[in-house]
Amino acid sequence: MADLLALEDISAGYGEALILSNISLSLGEGKSLALLGRNGTGKTTLINTIIGLTRRRAGTVSLGGRDITRLRADQRALAGIGWVPQERNIFKSLTVDENITAVQTKGPWTLERIFAMFPRLSERRRNMGNQLSGGEQQMLAIGRALALNPRVLLLDEPTEGLAPIIVDELLNALRKIVREEGLAAIIVEQSPRKILPLTDSAIILDRGMVAHQAPSAELAQDAATLSTLLGVAERTAAH
Repeated sequence: MADLLALEDISAGYGEALILSNISLSLGEGKSLALLGRNGTGKTTLINTIIGLTRRRAGTVSLGGRDITRLRADQRALAGIGWVPQERNIFKSLTVDENITAVQTKGPWTLERIFAMFPRLSERRRNMGNQLSGGEQQMLAIGRALALNPRVLLLDEPTEGLAPIIVDELLNALRKIVREEGLAAIIVEQSPRKILPLTDSAIILDRGMVAHQAPSAELAQDAATLSTLLGVAERTAAH
C-alpha cells in the first residue's frame, strides 16, 4: 500500500536561498512523526514545503499516491493537509465558533467533537480570537485544522512559549488525536522528551538534511544521538 504522505528528494527554500537538500520521508496512514532539530536546521521550512509555501527546486510531494507538488497551498489543504503554523494565524476578529465553522468540511471532526477534545474552547465559544490566552489560541488553531477533516495534520512547535499546565493539556490532546483517533501527523518540537512518547518515528534535521531517522522509542533511549544532534544532556525516557 502506498504511503499516505511521501516526499522524495525535496530541495527547497525561499527566493534564492536553498534551505533543504535532498529530503526524503514517508508517513503511513495513522502514523505520527516527530520532526526534531536545533534552531535553524530547516524544520519549519520542511513543514512549509509540504503545505506549499516555499520555492521548490527539486523533488516531489505526494498525498495518498497523488502528486500534489504543483498544487497551491489552498489546494493542498482541500486535498487533506491540515496545518497548524507557529504563528497560529487564527481569525482574531471572529468568535471561536466562527473560526472553526468558517473552514469546516464534512467529516468526523464536528464542532461538538472538537469542543469535547478542547473543553476550554467550548467554554469560550462566543469569545473573539483576540480575547483568548496564548494556550487557548493554540487549541483553536488545532481545532480549526481538525475542522478541515484532514488526512494528515502538520503541527509546527505547538507547545512553544506556553505555560507548563497548558503544555500538558495540549500534549494529552495530541496523544488522543494521534494515538486514539489515529490521525496521521508530523509534529515539529524542540524537546524530544515531550514529543517522542507521542510519535511512532522521528527524524532529526541538521543543516537542511536528514541527519538521523529512527523509531521514536529507539531514539528516546539513544543518549549519544540526542546529545550530538540536539544538545540534550540527559537520557530521555519513553513513556
